[in-house]
Amino acid sequence: MAKQGALSALGKGGMSELWARLRFLFLAIIVYRIGAHIPVPGINPDRLADLFRQNEGTILSLFNMFSGGALERMSIFALGIMPYISASIIMQLMSAVSPQLEQLKKEGEAG
Repeated sequence: MAKQGALSALGKGGMSELWARLRFLFLAIIVYRIGAHIPVPGINPDRLADLFRQNEGTILSLFNMFSGGALERMSIFALGIMPYISASIIMQLMSAVSPQLEQLKKEGEAG
């Protein structure tokens, strides 16, 4: 009886939801793989390669392995969430100093 309920749920759109989720997953993987090969502007790739060659077997190479090589290529996705966090901290500090930024912060949805 429970088996029939599961089969009828799949027939009513459960499989289409599964396929939609799988399509989203594959699209996200493709976007990540493309972003892992876009280098950060202003980085000298030769000097970066020398840095990784000098530090083989250290924790830096371990981080590079976990990032799938994105750190060695210094891709935009290797930056992670740090630029957002840094900008947030800077804006909080500046709002304590600047009255205009403090006003924007207190405006609610617009701030």
